[in-house]
Amino acid sequence: MAARTTPIPSVWARQQREADQPALSRAAIVREAVVMLDADGIEALSMRKLGARLNAGATSLYRHVATKDELMELAVDEVFGEITPPPTACPEWRDAATEAARSFRTTALRHPWLASVLGQAGLAYLGPNLMSYSERLAGLFAAIGFPEPSRAIDTVLSYVIGMSTTEAAWLTTVARSGESEVGFIARLMPAAQQAASGHEHLTSTQGATVILDPAAIRDAKFDYGLEVVLDGLEMRLKP
Repeated sequence: MAARTTPIPSVWARQQREADQPALSRAAIVREAVVMLDADGIEALSMRKLGARLNAGATSLYRHVATKDELMELAVDEVFGEITPPPTACPEWRDAATEAARSFRTTALRHPWLASVLGQAGLAYLGPNLMSYSERLAGLFAAIGFPEPSRAIDTVLSYVIGMSTTEAAWLTTVARSGESEVGFIARLMPAAQQAASGHEHLTSTQGATVILDPAAIRDAKFDYGLEVVLDGLEMRLKP
């Protein structure tokens, strides 16, 4: 008896159906889903709400996307298309890896739900944009002589995803407060209760507490940690 095969549980392994109406397509569904995710987060997204926004019934949506899990796969790959991949061959490999990591972080902060999805599922997606980004990183690390490019990629992306998850959660909290980041920090840490020397967002000027640029501080933190990661990887390169 021939062995039964189990289909891969991924939207990329399933054949796409023809559109049943010109205005509705998988691409249009995914674009609108990303808009909803950016505005309200994962919990607020449902096939019913998405169908209402597209003026389409659930049956029409399910012709293109079978489940919410499939929809999330498609949405993840959609935003991965915004990330700038590195060149596959570059003499200044650290510069190329840094720009690729920064682009990943920028995209994750532009779509705050992305980091939490990747934090739960890792890079267990088969989408073409994600695969292309990973392959370009692999090409870069292989070209400069890393004995195990995939492990170098995992190290860099684990750092980026981890930092982006924390940062996106913080920025989401700030956004929900309705205040600017500076205003939110000022309300949480009033000068009368915090010593300026004890928090890097704050500094003291003639007895008054001044809040520094929190976005610049977050950038500096990310770049510092990334440099440490790349320093460690560089030690693995053969002379």
